[in-house]
Amino acid sequence: MRKKAIICFILFLCAFGVLNAYKNQSKISKVAYALSGTSSEIVMEVGTGRVLFEQNACEKKYMASTTKIITALAVIENTNMSDIITVSKQTVGVEGSSIYLEEGEKLSVKDLLYGLMLRSGNDCAETLAVHCSGTIEKFAKLMNETARKIGAVNSNFVNPHGLHDDNHYTTAYDLALITSYAMKNQIFREIVGTKSVTIPFTTRDFDRHLVNKNKILTTLEGATGVKTGFTKKAGRCLVSSCKRNGMEVVCVVLNCAPMFERSTLLIENAFNEYKPYKIIESDNIFDFVNIENSKEKCGVYVKNDVTLPLKESEIKNIKIVDDYRKILKKPIKKDTEIGSVKIYCQNNLLFEEKIYTIVDIK
Repeated sequence: MRKKAIICFILFLCAFGVLNAYKNQSKISKVAYALSGTSSEIVMEVGTGRVLFEQNACEKKYMASTTKIITALAVIENTNMSDIITVSKQTVGVEGSSIYLEEGEKLSVKDLLYGLMLRSGNDCAETLAVHCSGTIEKFAKLMNETARKIGAVNSNFVNPHGLHDDNHYTTAYDLALITSYAMKNQIFREIVGTKSVTIPFTTRDFDRHLVNKNKILTTLEGATGVKTGFTKKAGRCLVSSCKRNGMEVVCVVLNCAPMFERSTLLIENAFNEYKPYKIIESDNIFDFVNIENSKEKCGVYVKNDVTLPLKESEIKNIKIVDDYRKILKKPIKKDTEIGSVKIYCQNNLLFEEKIYTIVDIK
């Protein structure tokens, strides 16, 4: 009897171990699945657009509420932040995330942008879209035009919030490109970097206190933004940004269950592997070019410092190639574009900057 009991106990332990192993394996499998070919991810340096890491970055994906990055950008570039919007019946009660706008409320464009980017308000998205363009359809057209202007050619937007539509998609690369462009706008940068804010609730006797859903802002040193997203079909999506020692990166993960953990790892790896190196200074005359039928020369320069993210092993392989006119004709106007300077690393073009004349010469 005692022997039977011992055998039963051993069998129980074995079964329990198998069950736990299955549960643990299941957890591991979910993470592995999220980081396999079904997810897309990229790390891009903001200033130059250099890709520091990527996996499946050009695959078309659904992106949920990270859509609101281009929504906010299109609104900022095409409206006045102080405009007061009266919320209409048409844009209240939108499904999904909301700040619970009420018909007749009066809020500024900037207040609604905080609701859009901190709390992912779908009602804010539609209210802003209608104010900006008159209809959701016309605003979607503006979103696509904005994306094309930036160079995001593999995306298509049909709504301002990211609720699922089979024809609403992007790529991790496009989203990084859009975000890098947006982070150069001070209004956008201010909003997405805000951890919490109070905005009016004009139909009630209290205000709204909005806390940013993007916990990267409070967990990662140097974090500057940007936006979370989730739908069943898109999975968990996160666009994050971080700035350290003069270098800023944008990280995009689409359909990644451990989106905060994965983004943190990718960003830390980027800062460990790459450092910013100033290649060309804008304050200096870059070169002197000849002037036709004259002994004079004209100084040329770049308008912005060229600072590149480089691995230590890449520095010795940097090559600067001139691609501009070497003889100019009078008269010459200051800031005439005459070509560009190209920076290569082992035959790979890393960056190109325009070259301009530095003075007027009659």
